Amino acid sequence: MKTVGVVGLGLIGGSLARALKARGGYRVLGYDLQESVRLRAKLVHAMDDTLTPEALPALDMVILALYPQDTIRWAQENVSRLRPGALVVDTCGVKRVVCQEVGKLCDSRGVVFLGGHPMAGIERSGFEASMGNLFNQASMILVPWGNPAIEILEKAKAFFLELGFGTVKFSSAEEHDRIIAYTSQLAHILASAYVQSPTALQHSGFSAGSFRDMTRVATMQEEMWSELFLDNREPLLAELDHVLENLHQFRKALAEEDRDTLRALLKQGRETKEKVNALPRTPYSLF
Repeated sequence: MKTVGVVGLGLIGGSLARALKARGGYRVLGYDLQESVRLRAKLVHAMDDTLTPEALPALDMVILALYPQDTIRWAQENVSRLRPGALVVDTCGVKRVVCQEVGKLCDSRGVVFLGGHPMAGIERSGFEASMGNLFNQASMILVPWGNPAIEILEKAKAFFLELGFGTVKFSSAEEHDRIIAYTSQLAHILASAYVQSPTALQHSGFSAGSFRDMTRVATMQEEMWSELFLDNREPLLAELDHVLENLHQFRKALAEEDRDTLRALLKQGRETKEKVNALPRTPYSLF
């Protein structure tokens, strides 16, 4: 039976621990700063026992479900306790800053490191929101550090597919951060900016699906997301500049009562969305 450590038992870490125990075949040691969370996780059989420093050498794998800077700090303090050949996977929403620091630390110990980002989540956070089926059919992005053997990548792929993920995509840290700035981080900024209109408090009875969809992720946890935004500052600024230019074009056409330009802008958006909808879905790709 393999022993897996899960550090951080919030929504992602708690859900990974629950998924591991639901599949069976794993001994799960979990840790969270809050003792009440550790006790709850053990009570509901999301983990077998608390992960202590003394237990680190026995781990086959450790999953770090922490904020980026906390992930780096944990690695600085604990990687030396892991056995050579153990696998470390983080779950942070940014990869360059995490992979660079944690990858070097793992190299110094002969530990294998893969950056990770499970593309799943809900509006709520914390262990109470975690669920064993959170990752069903979701995409798992893995970012290899260094030049790991293909056998390691295949085993990692099989592990996450076993937990319910529908696809495993391998990426570079740079590609991940550039694309995630658009698909995730920009969307969260736009939702927050949009819902801060005074009209939002008057929407009852005047809204349908579009208001709900546009504001869904505005309930984000500000401590985590502000850290993610700053750690991915350059790609996110580029995406913000792009959308601000698009909004400026819409505003200019509207202010000038330029219906032809408005039609052209909307047509471009519709055609782009149609192209997006037509993109093939690749279940597994390597870079």
